[in-house]
Amino acid sequence: MLLQDKSVLVTGGTGSLGKFLIRRLLSGEMGTPKRVIVMSRDEGKQHDMRVSYQHRHVTTDEVIYENFRRSLQFIVGDVRSYADICSALRDVDVVINAAALKQVPNCEYFPDQALLTNCSGAVNIVRAIREHRYAVDTVVGISTDKACKPINVMGMTKALQERIFISANILNPDTRFVCVRYGNVMASRGSVIPLFFEQIRGGGPVTVTLPEMTRFLLSLDQAVDAVFAALRTAERGEILVPDAPAATMLNVAQAMVGEREIEIKIIGIRPGEKLHEIMVSDEECLHTLRRGEFFAIRPMLPELAGPLGEPALSKEFSSRDTVLDLAGTHALLERHNLLGNRLQLAEGGELLR
Repeated sequence: MLLQDKSVLVTGGTGSLGKFLIRRLLSGEMGTPKRVIVMSRDEGKQHDMRVSYQHRHVTTDEVIYENFRRSLQFIVGDVRSYADICSALRDVDVVINAAALKQVPNCEYFPDQALLTNCSGAVNIVRAIREHRYAVDTVVGISTDKACKPINVMGMTKALQERIFISANILNPDTRFVCVRYGNVMASRGSVIPLFFEQIRGGGPVTVTLPEMTRFLLSLDQAVDAVFAALRTAERGEILVPDAPAATMLNVAQAMVGEREIEIKIIGIRPGEKLHEIMVSDEECLHTLRRGEFFAIRPMLPELAGPLGEPALSKEFSSRDTVLDLAGTHALLERHNLLGNRLQLAEGGELLR
């Protein structure tokens, strides 16, 4: 098992992805880690997360609860701080960098802050490993479809983060640096779905930017699957991309509203938003291989590229290419418990667990 008796550091570990990732790490499906370290800036979220694990006493949670008692640790720190990163990386085997500023409009208004977290944080990880010769086996950078042909600050900074980690393989031959790139993670704090929940709970209107806007849709578990696939299979400098479905935001809203008499209001595109997202660009297609349920984008640096073989794609992989109809969108949301009983919970006051 890949992570058996390993120490794993998750930066941004109290975020939506981070919390799911921690739970899956503690489940033992990748082996039982010696330590799982959660690093984030928010001591309040860390406290809530610690308490939530301390109260897991039911049978289905026994394994996770026992693993927590043995191995889950918390560090209050910031990826922007080189000193914090140096301290956190000591005796760590695997780093999953989930720390990010990911709200597109916020990054547009505060690009300097996005640069510090999304780029300088990655630089600090690479620099600490190189300068202190930390014996880190693998670093996984969490990226986004917005990094592909970016037009907004969030995407630009994530694209730079990808390049920072890819190039790090050159001067750090003992550490494997890889990335995962995926789209809208349903029900995460960066997704529109929790906003739709709140708007439906309040009686509407549900606000949609443009009817034809499309987004790739993945569950939190699928996002973690991508991280685990990268740990298992990604070669140095690769970006792993899930072959995910897409839907229009209008169909997502209509599927969630269902038979309720709630208005859906078109409000126009927000600062920095694309009409359609791209996961693999035309230029990257030439370096892309199929690997199971994923595309693997090989690095373009000649020192890392290696033999390629037949490219898996002949054109860019865009969210407008694989759009689900309304019935397909409804089925996708229902499959991931984002309709029906899940929405009843939202109306009853409990939005996300």
